[in-house]
Amino acid sequence: MNRTAVLLLIAACLPYVCALIAKAGGKGFNNNHPRPWLEQQQGWRARAHFAQNNLFEGLPLYFLAVLWALLYRQIGEQTLTLWMLAWLLLRIGYIGAYLANWGALRSVLWFLALLVTLWLGFVAT
Repeated sequence: MNRTAVLLLIAACLPYVCALIAKAGGKGFNNNHPRPWLEQQQGWRARAHFAQNNLFEGLPLYFLAVLWALLYRQIGEQTLTLWMLAWLLLRIGYIGAYLANWGALRSVLWFLALLVTLWLGFVAT
């Protein structure tokens, strides 16, 4: 498996990591009705759930940007790998900032990851 595929797979797993963080060890969690339980959560569990939702929202645009960069081949594989790794690290930092309730840092990291996505989708093509 090449680096691009591995990085896309890791990116795709990030929302599920947040789901595990939100649900693991939670008292009264009912897998038959997880959404009502999640809606009642507060603190870091709620923030992990919100981070999961945000990651699911952002992944399609990121995947499209990577596919465009691959299709148009205006950047080399190493450069693409570096930008994908930058996005991944920014989004991991975003999860950490969200869990820690550091709103300003979270927003900065989200915005930087969006800029990476836009760069990959439009500048790199």
